[in-house]
Amino acid sequence: MNKPYHNDQAYIAEDFRFTDEHTSQTARLAYFKINSYKLSLIKASFNTSREDMSEIIKNTLLSYIEPATVLSNIGFFDTEVDN
Repeated sequence: MNKPYHNDQAYIAEDFRFTDEHTSQTARLAYFKINSYKLSLIKASFNTSREDMSEIIKNTLLSYIEPATVLSNIGFFDTEVDN
């Protein structure tokens, strides 16, 4: 029996692993940034870095992007989708 669709499970598994690893690393980086900011709130010696950390958190962690924009940037709408 011929399969009407291409089945590339190895690619799907590798892509999932890559995305999962990237998400884990990004979450760990966010955790470190937030802990650094909390430390700067406690210690008076980190007063100058408090504003810097606050700006970094606002610019990187609290930014929102529309899902359609992300899909458009990676070229999702430009190519045909094989399911």
